[in-house]
Amino acid sequence: MLQFILTGYIENALSQAEYDKLEDGTFSGRIPSCKGVIAFAGTLRECESELRSTLEDWVLTGLKLGHPLPVLAEYDLNREPADNESMATV
Repeated sequence: MLQFILTGYIENALSQAEYDKLEDGTFSGRIPSCKGVIAFAGTLRECESELRSTLEDWVLTGLKLGHPLPVLAEYDLNREPADNESMATV
């Protein structure tokens, strides 16, 4: 089965998300292994969506700037692809 590493990384990170209902009835979400990835919204569904967007931006910015990203399960975005490795699986 073809596996896309960026999609897998995002899904794995989101599976670790923690959400809280705040005193004012809004929600916050964060991913502890991805420092600085946090979102706030009026509903839990909106918070989940905002957290996904924040995570995607965080990953892309980290890759662009060469920041080390946490290894999540088998997903290591820090390694260089092998010459014979498809970019779809990297």
